[in-house]
Amino acid sequence: MKYFQLNIIKDMFLKREITINSRLIFILLLFGGKILFSQTVPEHITNANIYEFLDELASNKIILLSDAVKPYSRKIIAEKLLEAKKREKELNKRQKKELDFYLQGYQTEMKYPLNFNRKWNILNRYQKWAATLNPLGVYYKDSTTTLWLNLILGYEYHSNKNGSFKHTYGGLAFGGYIGKHLGFYTSLRDNTITENVIQPGYFVTDQAAPVKTFSPNDIEFSEARGGITYSWKWGNVGLIKDNPQWGSTYYQSNILSGRTPSYAMITLHLNPVKWFQFDYYHGWLVSDVVDSTRSYWDGDSYRAVFHPKYMAANMFTFVPLKRLYISFGNSIIYSDMNVHAAYLIPFLFYKSVDHTLNATYHYGDAGQNSQMFFNVSSRNIKHLHLYGSLFVDELSLRHMFDKETHRNYISVKAGTRVTNLLVENLYAGIEYTRTNPLVYQNYLKTVTFESNSYNLGHYMRDNSDVINVSLGYKPLRGLNLRVDYMQARHGTDYDYRELQDSGSSSGLPFIDKVIWKEQRMTLSIKYEIVNNSYFYFNYRFSNITGEQSAIEKYTPEYYWGKTSTVTLGANIGF
Repeated sequence: MKYFQLNIIKDMFLKREITINSRLIFILLLFGGKILFSQTVPEHITNANIYEFLDELASNKIILLSDAVKPYSRKIIAEKLLEAKKREKELNKRQKKELDFYLQGYQTEMKYPLNFNRKWNILNRYQKWAATLNPLGVYYKDSTTTLWLNLILGYEYHSNKNGSFKHTYGGLAFGGYIGKHLGFYTSLRDNTITENVIQPGYFVTDQAAPVKTFSPNDIEFSEARGGITYSWKWGNVGLIKDNPQWGSTYYQSNILSGRTPSYAMITLHLNPVKWFQFDYYHGWLVSDVVDSTRSYWDGDSYRAVFHPKYMAANMFTFVPLKRLYISFGNSIIYSDMNVHAAYLIPFLFYKSVDHTLNATYHYGDAGQNSQMFFNVSSRNIKHLHLYGSLFVDELSLRHMFDKETHRNYISVKAGTRVTNLLVENLYAGIEYTRTNPLVYQNYLKTVTFESNSYNLGHYMRDNSDVINVSLGYKPLRGLNLRVDYMQARHGTDYDYRELQDSGSSSGLPFIDKVIWKEQRMTLSIKYEIVNNSYFYFNYRFSNITGEQSAIEKYTPEYYWGKTSTVTLGANIGF
C-alpha cells in the first residue's frame, strides 16, 4: 500500500497540469499531519508578514495560536498553514491566495514538496529539488537532508527637510535539516547607514546596531545569527544566537522586545499537551561594563575586558479555555560569577534562588536583578484579539496604593485588534503601554536589563507611555496599505542609584512633567512580490517637542522638530 501511495504522488508531481491546490488537498487527505519534519529552525521576527497572516487566521478562528513567545519555528508555521488549508472554504479570496503563497515558502519543512516550480531559482538545473522560496536562493532535498542557501539584499532611501540617507545591507543565510531531529541555520548581514540614527539612548524602534561607538555620520555594523537544534514530537532544545520577543504585541513588547542585538542562548521549548506550553532560555548578554582588574595595556593598545553578564528566563503558558492563553514567568540578570547551575534549571523562581545565593547574613542584599511578567491573549470572539502584558521589576503589595511610599516599578500593556472590520480585509487596532519610573533600571550597572547597552524591554524605557492606533487594508495577496498614529511621552529622568543612595526611590509620580514628546502619523504601502522579497513605501510625519536637552538625548538630529520623511525600500530576505 505504501509503494502504491508513493507512486501515485510521483505521478501527480510529474504532471505539470495538476495545480498546487489539488496536490496539497490530496496529500492532506492521504497523510494528515505526517507530512512535516520534526526539526526546528526559527523564523526571524523581522519577517512580519507571515506573523501577521498567522495572527489573522487565529483571530478568524481558523487556527489556534499561542503568541506570547516568538520567534515561531518554521515547523510550527508550516503546521499552522496546513491546519488552515483544511478549512480553506472559510477563507476569502485574498486569504486563499495568501495561504497558497506561504505554503510555497515553507516547503522545506514538509516531507513531500508541494510544487516543483523552478521559475525563480537561478541554479535550478543543478538541484535535485527546488521551490519558489527566494528568487536568489539555492535549495536541495532528499530523503534525509534538506539544505538552503539564500542571498540577503536590502536598500532603503530616506528623505526629509534635513537631508537624505541610505541604509544598505547584504549577506547570506544558510540552513537545513539532517535526519529526523537535527536543524541548523546561520545568517550574516552587513549593514551601512549613512546617518547616525541608531544609538542605545534613542527612542527609536529600529533594530539595534551591535556596536559601542559610532562615527559622526556613517554607521557600519554586521549582525550574525544562527544555531543548532534538536527536536522531537513535542519539544526541542537549541544552542542559538537570535532575538527572542516575549509578550503579545503588534508594535513593541514591554517584556522582551527582540530589538536588541542578538545574543547566544540555550533554549528549551516544551508543548507536551494542548493546554500547556513551556519556554526557557539561558542567555549570554553583553554588559558593556569594563572589568578594570582583567583589562590591560598591550603596548599602545588598551584591551578592555567586560564583566560577564547572563540572563535566565522562563514562561509557562496555560490554555484554560480554547483560544485563551494565560502566560506567566520570571527572569534574572546576573553577573560577577560564572554560569551558575541553579540558573540552568528551567522551572525555578529565580528571585528565591538569588536570595539563597546572594542575600547573606553578614552582607545583607548583595543580589542580582530579577523580574516577573504576565501575559494574556484571547481570541474567543471571532475577528477580535484582546491581549495584555505586565512586567514587574519591583512591587510592594503593602504600599501599592500609597502615593507617598509605593514602589510600583511595573510596565503595563493592553491592546486589541479587529480583523474584517465592516468589510473583508480591513483591520484596525489600538494599543497602550505605560511604564512607571525606575522600571528596567538597577543599582548595579553589571545587572541592568540591557545587552550592548540597549534595553531588553520597551524602547521608551521608564517613566513613559505610548499609544498606537492603526487602520489597514489588504486588497490583494501580498499588498498591505496601512495608516498608523502614535503618541509617545517621556517624563522626568530618574537615576536609580542616586535615589537609592538618598533613600527617596519610593512614591515617584508618573510623568509629573513631559520632557520629551512625539506625535507621528505614518502611511505605509508594502508588497511582498515573492516569498521574503518586498517593495515598500512609507510617508512619516513626525512632531517632536520638549526640553532641548531631552530632544538631543533621545532623538537622532535627523528627526528633530517637525519632519515629513519619505522612505523607499526593497529587500530580499532578512
